[in-house]
Amino acid sequence: MRFHTDKEKILIVDFGSQVTKLIARRVRELGVYSEVITPLGIKNLKNFKSISGIILSGGPSSVTKTNFQSIPKEILLKKIPILGICYGLQLISKLYGGIIKSSKKRREFGRAFIFKKKQSLLTKKFFKSKLSVWMSHEDAVVKLPKNFSAVAYTKDSKLTIIENKKKKIYGVQFHPEVTHTDNGKQIFKNFLFSICKIKKNWNVAHQKKRLIEETKKKVERNKVICALSGGVDSSVVALLINKAIKRNLICVMVDTGLMRKNEFKYTYRIFKDKYKLNVKLIKASNIFLKKLKNISNPEKKRKIIGNLFIKIFEKEAKKYKNVKFLAQGTLYPDVIESKSFTGSKTSKIKSHHNVGGLPKKMNLELIEPLREFFKDEVRVLGKSLGLSKNISQRHPFPGPGLAIRIVGEITTKKIKILQEADQIYINELNKSNLYNKIWQAYAALLPIKTVGVMGDSRTYEYTCLIRAVTSEDGMTADYYNFPKDFLDKISNKIINNVKGINRVVYDISSKPPSTIELE
Repeated sequence: MRFHTDKEKILIVDFGSQVTKLIARRVRELGVYSEVITPLGIKNLKNFKSISGIILSGGPSSVTKTNFQSIPKEILLKKIPILGICYGLQLISKLYGGIIKSSKKRREFGRAFIFKKKQSLLTKKFFKSKLSVWMSHEDAVVKLPKNFSAVAYTKDSKLTIIENKKKKIYGVQFHPEVTHTDNGKQIFKNFLFSICKIKKNWNVAHQKKRLIEETKKKVERNKVICALSGGVDSSVVALLINKAIKRNLICVMVDTGLMRKNEFKYTYRIFKDKYKLNVKLIKASNIFLKKLKNISNPEKKRKIIGNLFIKIFEKEAKKYKNVKFLAQGTLYPDVIESKSFTGSKTSKIKSHHNVGGLPKKMNLELIEPLREFFKDEVRVLGKSLGLSKNISQRHPFPGPGLAIRIVGEITTKKIKILQEADQIYINELNKSNLYNKIWQAYAALLPIKTVGVMGDSRTYEYTCLIRAVTSEDGMTADYYNFPKDFLDKISNKIINNVKGINRVVYDISSKPPSTIELE
């Protein structure tokens, strides 16, 4: 489903940046409706009446090349305020006659300190002492276009923020959308309310009514099978669709054997007894484990799981009349990392089992009402639907489950080892009141065995990796800085209580460059 509205909006042109959707997120956080569109999409756009402002994203292209992604020059004549970010700034400069060059001396990656050169509406309340921003560029503007002026600079980039105040066109070389940029939200706040003069018109909880109506209209009198795992996303989808079609919803929980210890039974009872949903439980662990036997490649794992899910749901659908749709809890980040949602050149990171892992031919039509929402927005929706905190505040859990937390080949023995270790880890997080301070935490089993000593005897067992990250949306993340005594306790408890593990390591990598999950 896509958003459809005639109300005022901010249009975001996606030039292929991995964090384009974060721009949409920042705009929505400020209470303003936004839509993401491709360069081709804006080229074919006929009606600009409802567009209050345009934001040009970053991207992998270079305006120094012969062929580069652009927007029609006519758009510059429409007197719509424009904000260019990274590649967007370079594109604005190019279209207005500035000079951009590529050089190792000009490139900036990571943190950079920014300094004010002059006052600007865009930077009102933005500058603080020793302000750092997040850079990711090789090209840089070396000569300003006519009628543009420099607002701010860094040590290696003299034209970090530029503006044409009269035309209401602005550009920033850094990425204000990522959390690594200090006070980045203020840039968007100034652009939306001081420059575009747009009013607040977006509220996540208010989307519930629209989503319910769209589902009713699409499904009509047909039936929907919902893939219900018990996680936040699929739970919200189930409750949302239940509000729309009630008796025509069949929730299917597939026990793959790859969930956390005892979690499947617990969630099944909640949805059956508390929420009174029509839930069908399918025990399929033997099928999944058989298909995954001797498979080590993570992409193959995801695709095998995705295909099996669809086959099981299609088989189940044949038992009922008028089943036409399959509902899933697919989110924005799932789509971004699996493929480009808008058709831009966003590079594919991995196949999510419910996106890139789906078979090309399916007998069921997909319904994915959360496809354009971030995790925190889904939690808000869940609350408005009456979803209990025990589920709505759960950490994200991957659709393929422990299959991608057992690096390499999957066996029944490895699953049991990991389930035990993971349960100890999550329980200790809750006991120490740390669970809700962390965005996602899990234990993983590495495909290496190491030598250990237990009771004067030599052991040769697996290494358990534990991971905990802080994040707002899963697009960027940093590791959680545990106190040493907590890590000591976890390591001792896992090694002492889980036969098959003699070493525990803590992952301190951030995203980027790493991903949150290992596979």
